[in-house]
Amino acid sequence: MVLDDIDTANNLVELFFKRADARADRPFLGAKRNGEWQTISWGETAERVCLLAENLRKLGLGDGDRVVLVSENRPEWCIADLAIMAAGCITVPTYITNTERDHVHILDNSGARAAIVSTEKLLGPLHGALQASGVTEHVIGIEDLHRKQSSGFEYHSWDAMLEGDAEAARAAAEERIASIGRNDTACIIYTSGTGGAPRGVKQHHGAILCNVAGAAEILNEDFGIEDERFLSFLPLSHAYEHSGGQFLPIGVGAEIYYSEGLEKLAGNIEEVRPTLMVVVPRLFEVLRTRIMKQVAKQGKLANFMMDRALEIGERKQDGRVRLADRPMDFVLDKALRPKIRQKFGGRIKAMVSGGAPLNPEVGLFFDAMGLTMLQGYGQTEAGPVISCNRPRASIGMDTVGPPMKGVEVRIAEDGEILCRGELVMQGYWRNEAETQRTIQDGWLHTGDIGHLDEKGRIVITDRKKDMIVNDKGDNVAPQKLEGMLTLQPEIAQAMVSGDRRPYVVGLIVPDAEWQLEWCRAQGKEFDCKQLQDLPAFKNAVRAAVDRVNQDLSITEKVRQFTFADEPFSIENGEMTPSMKIRRHKIKERYGDRLDGLYRS
Repeated sequence: MVLDDIDTANNLVELFFKRADARADRPFLGAKRNGEWQTISWGETAERVCLLAENLRKLGLGDGDRVVLVSENRPEWCIADLAIMAAGCITVPTYITNTERDHVHILDNSGARAAIVSTEKLLGPLHGALQASGVTEHVIGIEDLHRKQSSGFEYHSWDAMLEGDAEAARAAAEERIASIGRNDTACIIYTSGTGGAPRGVKQHHGAILCNVAGAAEILNEDFGIEDERFLSFLPLSHAYEHSGGQFLPIGVGAEIYYSEGLEKLAGNIEEVRPTLMVVVPRLFEVLRTRIMKQVAKQGKLANFMMDRALEIGERKQDGRVRLADRPMDFVLDKALRPKIRQKFGGRIKAMVSGGAPLNPEVGLFFDAMGLTMLQGYGQTEAGPVISCNRPRASIGMDTVGPPMKGVEVRIAEDGEILCRGELVMQGYWRNEAETQRTIQDGWLHTGDIGHLDEKGRIVITDRKKDMIVNDKGDNVAPQKLEGMLTLQPEIAQAMVSGDRRPYVVGLIVPDAEWQLEWCRAQGKEFDCKQLQDLPAFKNAVRAAVDRVNQDLSITEKVRQFTFADEPFSIENGEMTPSMKIRRHKIKERYGDRLDGLYRS
């Protein structure tokens, strides 16, 4: 497939129209309706984009106006996003987990004149924010909405916004987008962040196109692009899924199917049979644990093959390939790996992990099982992808790969990773001071610490602001410790602490399945709170922490730990939508408990 036009496209809508015209009646967007997967063609999608864009203009929206988009992942999300841009406006995606307070901040800060919301449930917290903010004039419901009493804004139905003359709408859209350049703002994405109020990142068309071109080059050269199919399940309001799960598929002419949610993801993967997936490390950790538990129950032979696969995989990663491994590798290719691949639909070419650091042991596991795992790195302020592993260049599970095409990277004197290129944001919306602090002389200061290895691949050490500095001045990378802790079967989640303290302590969320199994073995009632008070239970978790401590330096060892009251989640504000823990929120809740570990 010819991909050079990504580099020369003036804007994202122009690229979409080109792909839609070339693919016309072929399926593009898929979703499950009434228990069956149904698709919308490229041509039909383009028609809906143009009609919605034209009707947005008829509402009085003009060039540069902001439109908030509140919806779960579904075909209408993509149609709305493209239509907003085709209308000359700017998309402002928001998380479906946002509270009324979150919405008020985004509405006030962005000055959005219109909002598109998918369901009655999501209208709930948005409606109060619309009333409190008073900046929004129009609300468009994708599904039928129970129209609440409102002042200052008008309701419109999705179906009504798709009415009109399709040919005239297309001509008007093409005329508008002819004046939109790569430097024009495409969207304002509010960073979920691990601390503080979300900031609006101004992503221009060129930033996302730069990302798409770089990622498409990797896919084409390392795997070959044919009839690709993506399964979308990360929030499209997150820059990673927005660029990698929507515009990358558009760029390579792929189909996009929308998952029904995390709880149905495993089944959706087997049904859709994707060729490529954009994922976050936490999902891999969960899937790894699930697969290992399933294999453990299948007897000695299955466990023997799993152990051999991991041993051979580790040697391959270290460059210690042995001729003696070939017979067993052949057996594994016939007896074990096909079964694992089938759980991912049987057609998967690669899974690209991003949004948070991937534990090398997790990456090694999937690689050993015959699944290609690519780890990417970046942030919303960079489109968001800065680098990605490449199979041809030797992946290396402890790296996030070399910078993508069109991206420059250098390491500052204090170890901070800096990047430069078209992918760098235009700045933070209405926040010039923070923009100047983050972008200096054209270089984006990522806030991440790392270095370039001998092959030019980026190695991430930690977040600059998350680094623990103990009372002796020693640096400790918390994400490394947390990743090692959560690989233990007893531990589902963990956060470590110890800034300006004599040693590191941890907050542990035990694994629910392991707790249940422990209770059965001990003849105890399954009650999380009561379990945590049992010395035998704490000793069992302590054994898991001690196993991790064996591989850590003296300054890194987790000396004491306590239990959290409940899992960290998006709902309780202790995780971001991309499944990173919010340290400041967790410390607010458990700070006294953690401090108490230094007195015990």
